Amino acid sequence: MNFLSFLDSGTVAWVLPLFIFLARIVDVSMGTVRVIFIARGLKLLAPLLGFVEVLVWLLAIGQIMQNLTNFVSYLAYASGFALGTFVGIIIEDKLSLGLVLFRIITQREAEELIEWLKSEHYGVTVVPAQGAKGPVRIIFTVVKRRDIPAVAAKIQEFNPHAFYSVEDVRFVSEGVFPLPRARSQRLSHRLLKLARKGK
Repeated sequence: MNFLSFLDSGTVAWVLPLFIFLARIVDVSMGTVRVIFIARGLKLLAPLLGFVEVLVWLLAIGQIMQNLTNFVSYLAYASGFALGTFVGIIIEDKLSLGLVLFRIITQREAEELIEWLKSEHYGVTVVPAQGAKGPVRIIFTVVKRRDIPAVAAKIQEFNPHAFYSVEDVRFVSEGVFPLPRARSQRLSHRLLKLARKGK
C-alpha cells in the first residue's frame, strides 16, 4: 500500500482525530502550567511554554480547518481540551511550585504545634485574638507548597477542630525556611569536619 492509497483508506479518518486529541492534551496542559508559572513569577519559563503551546494549537486547529466534514475531529478536539485541563492540574500538583501561607486559628494552647513548626525550621508568627466563642490564637507560617500535606497532618494531629486556611504567596522577602535536605546535610558534614580539625 502506497502513501496515497493509505490517505484514501478509512484508517486516516481515525489517525487525524487521534492526532488532534493528543495535540489538544499537550497544548491545554501546557497552558494550565503556563498560567501557574505566570502566577509564580517564573518569567522565563512561562513565555517558552506559551510558544510551544500556541505552536501545537496551530497544528491542531489547522487540521480541523482542513477537515471540516470530519465530525469525529470535533469530538477529539473537545475531549483533548477536557483531558488536557485535567493533566495540567495533575502536573501542577506534582511540581508543587511556590509558597503558601497557613493561617491557623485555635482555641487550644498551641505551644506543641508552634514548637513543632520551629523544630522543622518554619517561621512562625502567633497573634492572640478574640473569636466568636472566646479567646483564640492565630498562627501564621509560610511553607513550601510540597510541604502542605505534612503541615496539615500535624495541625489535625494537634487539634482536629482547629480552623486553618491555605493561600498562595506570590512573593516573600526575608523569612525562615527549612534548608533543602541535600544542602543541610552538606552543611552538617562541613561543620563536623571543622570540629574534627579543631581537636
